[in-house]
Amino acid sequence: MRCSLHVTVIASAMMLITLTLPPSANTAQAAKETYLATASMKGTTGQVTGPIVIEIERLTTDAERGKAVDALKSGATAALKQLLATMPAIGYIEVATRRTPVKYAYARPTGSGRLITIVTDQPIGHLGGNAPDAKPKAGYDLAFALLTVPATGKGTGELAPAAKARVDEAGAVVTEDYGAEVVTLRDVERKP
Repeated sequence: MRCSLHVTVIASAMMLITLTLPPSANTAQAAKETYLATASMKGTTGQVTGPIVIEIERLTTDAERGKAVDALKSGATAALKQLLATMPAIGYIEVATRRTPVKYAYARPTGSGRLITIVTDQPIGHLGGNAPDAKPKAGYDLAFALLTVPATGKGTGELAPAAKARVDEAGAVVTEDYGAEVVTLRDVERKP
């Protein structure tokens, strides 16, 4: 199994930003947000694209964020998955006709918009894995989505449909994607 270095580096940097910076204003409950995007990845027969919907009913609070960071530090993917399983669904990621419940959705302001980290307590799917019918592998028990949403216009993002995470010796969050190819999200747009 080959990890997607690009997703690992980008996801690690963005997860580090959203998980280790001081708390923001996520204590207030926001109105439901729905994002539409086009997912794209290199397949065996060329580029494969499809629509994706991400709905967030509310953002993760700073207190919930703190618990997630502590769980990740104490026991990596297994501890975070266990914590997320106890939390209510606060939205979903829809790929094709399958909806995977979102358990964590944390937004950070950026210079021109927001960076939203989204985590599910189960994988969306096991894409790649060097086999046409890739099967689950131990430890790839979460899914991560990172959305960069500008104040105006369309944003970008990445999706790791099956991944694991840990905190390294330097305190940085490191994610490892099950698949060998990056799933990019383009034309990320908030639905009015």
